Amino acid sequence: MSADPAAAEVVSVRLVVNGTPVEAVVPARLLLSDFLRHQLGLTGTHVGCEHGVCGACTVILDGRAVRSCLLLAAQCEGSEIETIEGLTASGRAVGVQQAFSRNHGLQCGFCTPGFIVSAVEIIEDPASAGMSTGELRERLAGNLCRCTGYAGIILAVKQVIAARHESEAYEPQGRAAWS
Repeated sequence: MSADPAAAEVVSVRLVVNGTPVEAVVPARLLLSDFLRHQLGLTGTHVGCEHGVCGACTVILDGRAVRSCLLLAAQCEGSEIETIEGLTASGRAVGVQQAFSRNHGLQCGFCTPGFIVSAVEIIEDPASAGMSTGELRERLAGNLCRCTGYAGIILAVKQVIAARHESEAYEPQGRAAWS
């Protein structure tokens, strides 16, 4: 029986993760989620379904929320990736995390990093100011939670959107106090 030749292939990748340039040699078929967790130690990127359904592995890739379990690390060559750790360290996720806590938007916490990463992308979208609850639910529909019933999560994100857009109305430079 012969071994799969593609399984032995390795590639070099260069990317920026949470503001830090990273260069690594990885198996050609290594998932981005596994690269982040096992090679970079960024375990806030959770792996749930491994099929892109649950959203627990959500990261921001070049400004867009994506499922890291559906991407190969090699596909991300030259990209910029932000994980929950990076969003927290930069302060971009802090307001969302506080709102989740205040509104009981988390329980076991397994899905929370993916929800927060998705919420940050939504909140930073200028169109979020006029977003209805239905539109917000649709934007978050790619993240699954088995504990909360979603009400606290939706309320938390709505509060942060409102606070951000309210503070931008008073700050001409667009610096928001929500983060």
